Amino acid sequence: MNAIAGASPGWVRWGWIAGRACLCLPFVYSGVSKLLDFEAAMAEQAHFGLQPPALIAAMVITVQLGGSALVLFGRGLGRAGGALALAGFTIVATIIGHAFWTMQAMERFHNLNAFLEHVGLVGGFLIIAIQALWAECIASRT
Repeated sequence: MNAIAGASPGWVRWGWIAGRACLCLPFVYSGVSKLLDFEAAMAEQAHFGLQPPALIAAMVITVQLGGSALVLFGRGLGRAGGALALAGFTIVATIIGHAFWTMQAMERFHNLNAFLEHVGLVGGFLIIAIQALWAECIASRT
């Protein structure tokens, strides 16, 4: 018998909540920061050459906060959709913001590390999506 099988349902539930909260924390922080300082959010989009910056900033805020809300408070398909939206956003933002393959020396090193950390976030969101979809499949069978 493995350790998870012997765990109480309460422990497992709180573990899933804590894990989802940890994955969503950077997105909630970023979304709220951009919402509170929309000028800076637009400047960030313009810095990366994304046009029109106001529209892109609004879309980023919507995905970061909406996707996080679905992951944290949604169930089933909603949670899976939020997790997949944040995974997709992270892939695009990481390619744009951490293009280590265009850099040299320490800049390359730091951006490669950030890139790989973001790949880890994508993996976490994929796990959340798979678990939510699996739970939905199990629930539909009963």
